Amino acid sequence: MIAQMLPQRRNLTGADLRAAFDATREQTLSLVSTVAPEDMTVQSMPDASPAKWHLAHTTWFFETFVLGNYLPGYRVFDESYHYLFNSYYESVGPRHPRAQRGLLTRPSVEKIRAYRAHVDRHMQVVFDCGVRDELEALIQLGIAHEQQHQELIVMDLLHLFAQSPLKPAYDANWPMHRGGRRGHFQSVAGGLVQIGHDGDGFAFDNESPRHKVWLEPFEISDRLVTNGEWLEFIDDDGYSRPEFWLSDGWNEVQAHGRNAPLYWQQNDSQWHEFGLRGLMPLDPSMPVSHVSFYEAAAYAHWAGARLPTEAEWEIAAVGGRLQQAFDNQWQWTQSAYSPYPGFREAPGAVGEYNGKFMINQIVLRGGCCATPQSHTRATYRNFFAPDKRWQFAGLRLARDLSAPTKTSSTNRWRNNEFAQHVIAGLSKSKKALSPKYLYDAQGSQLFEEICATPEYYVTRVEQALLHEIVGDLVRGLPAHAALIEFGSGASEKTRTLLDRPNQFSTYVPIDMSAAAVNDAVQRLSRTYPDLAVLPVVGDFTAELALPKSLRDQPRVGFFPGSTIGNFEHSEAVQLLRTLREMLGANSHMILGADLIKDPAMLRAAYNDAAGVTTRFIKNVLARINRELDGNIDLATFSHTSIWNEERHRMEMYLVSKIDQIVHAAGESFAFKAGERLHTENSHKFSAALLEEMVRDAGWTPDGYWESTIQPFAIMRLKATR
Repeated sequence: MIAQMLPQRRNLTGADLRAAFDATREQTLSLVSTVAPEDMTVQSMPDASPAKWHLAHTTWFFETFVLGNYLPGYRVFDESYHYLFNSYYESVGPRHPRAQRGLLTRPSVEKIRAYRAHVDRHMQVVFDCGVRDELEALIQLGIAHEQQHQELIVMDLLHLFAQSPLKPAYDANWPMHRGGRRGHFQSVAGGLVQIGHDGDGFAFDNESPRHKVWLEPFEISDRLVTNGEWLEFIDDDGYSRPEFWLSDGWNEVQAHGRNAPLYWQQNDSQWHEFGLRGLMPLDPSMPVSHVSFYEAAAYAHWAGARLPTEAEWEIAAVGGRLQQAFDNQWQWTQSAYSPYPGFREAPGAVGEYNGKFMINQIVLRGGCCATPQSHTRATYRNFFAPDKRWQFAGLRLARDLSAPTKTSSTNRWRNNEFAQHVIAGLSKSKKALSPKYLYDAQGSQLFEEICATPEYYVTRVEQALLHEIVGDLVRGLPAHAALIEFGSGASEKTRTLLDRPNQFSTYVPIDMSAAAVNDAVQRLSRTYPDLAVLPVVGDFTAELALPKSLRDQPRVGFFPGSTIGNFEHSEAVQLLRTLREMLGANSHMILGADLIKDPAMLRAAYNDAAGVTTRFIKNVLARINRELDGNIDLATFSHTSIWNEERHRMEMYLVSKIDQIVHAAGESFAFKAGERLHTENSHKFSAALLEEMVRDAGWTPDGYWESTIQPFAIMRLKATR
């Protein structure tokens, strides 16, 4: 249920109020401009309403509360509409049952459009006569009320279309919000704070009075939980483990056999999601959507966190700590929908909506992709029953600072990203760590040793191919450009490009290892004294700013080796999209990618006879010991590499030789003998799959070269306009 309450203070007058009214009414019609009359009559479930009913009800509001009371001599369009299109206003009179709104084949859509036009014409007369203070507040309420129903139109049509085996798109061009990285916890001191609307501008009266609240210190994630994170919950049997669920939530899951968010479905073992643009492959970087409060609370419990209270959310939002706050998904809080201290229901019919819904509902904060931008604010209190999930509802996590949690047992490790990822990764039923943590200073050095082993063909083959094609390669690139290398390491391959005269005047090596970057800078500065070297230490898979001194200099990205193969397809697409946005318009990219080849050669390359790869993979355990006070005995783990034919990738694991309990970052983790810790994937590609991937990420292939020594490819890309 979306709150529908009285405003506290006027913020529109005269022409502005008329313009706001006209724009709102026009926007409502725009939302149904692409759907057929048949789509507008059907009711997919009792909680949803036909689009035709929404058009009529929002018109009924202005006719009943404005024209009927403030325009002398006004004659209603149709007396029966008083009964058909009332929603919950008991004091106004009886109404047609909500669950039967889909049975109203009459009046027709055309008749409802005529009804809207009739009321809109008479509203212009009201504006022409001048609007008094009391009426101004009522019209503002009507505008806000219709904006709420604009959101309801979109989400109700989405639910309707989801029932069709045709899975039609509501709008194939509906704007796509960017996904991105997972959230980082932000600390908030708490204390005595004030929440609620301050009376400046429009607000519903459930946002008031402004009052004081005591908050204990807490942490809140700056971003929403992603589809990828939710997949981990599913893979860990989250929907079948009652220890994570509230009692009513567990009953709900069992009764309806739920095992995923509302609009997810599996096709050929791959997850897809039905949305406003139709049925599409699930994007793991996007915020999860259409989950109930019960599901959100269960996920938070599984993640060793909780949902924020609405006061915590508001203070964090006002303090600028939250991304994805208002334009993606409404966010469940753990707060029951109840009146603020000092709240009083407004008198009259429009006020009866207030208090009677303040029971058995949970507050959501923020806004979603269907919420009008002018309708969002930090104090807005949306609310739904805890089992509802057809609305655009997701979640962000919060944690207490005053008590240990599954993912943060001591203050020492709370703000340590590596510690938090290790704790989360080793707490899963299928243990896994991101391959980026393999590349500390020691790991980067070991990787350079791998590149020199006789079995590891990638570096030699790529280097030879670069030497062979460099003339043709750089001919399609701008002169005096900045070369930005992602995951630069020792920067050895880069010399082939830097040796080209007048091609690159600036080099930006990006790597997580400060030691590797600094060593490369010193060597390159001696060899290329006229080259401006601007090192960046950081994770290029996250949000990263390039040096400002690049200004308008042409930019060429360099992503060699087989690093792109470390990512799942959707993750690789998102990464290439992120790099394109980082490099900017008119940029270019040189991409290296390993191709599918004889599995025997792959197994040898990722498990060399000298054991360098084993030492490289085991280094992540040594790093845990060094940086997180770990006590892991490296001798109790072996390294194995497996070729996955179905997914065309090498998979690297550390395997526990014995039953054991290890400690790190103040936590304990149990390993059974034979249990695997997934450390890295290395996908191998076909030319067709490479082209599909880069095009999906917004790049246009502008050159393709393949080695004749071993299947390996280099592509030149241009940012798609």
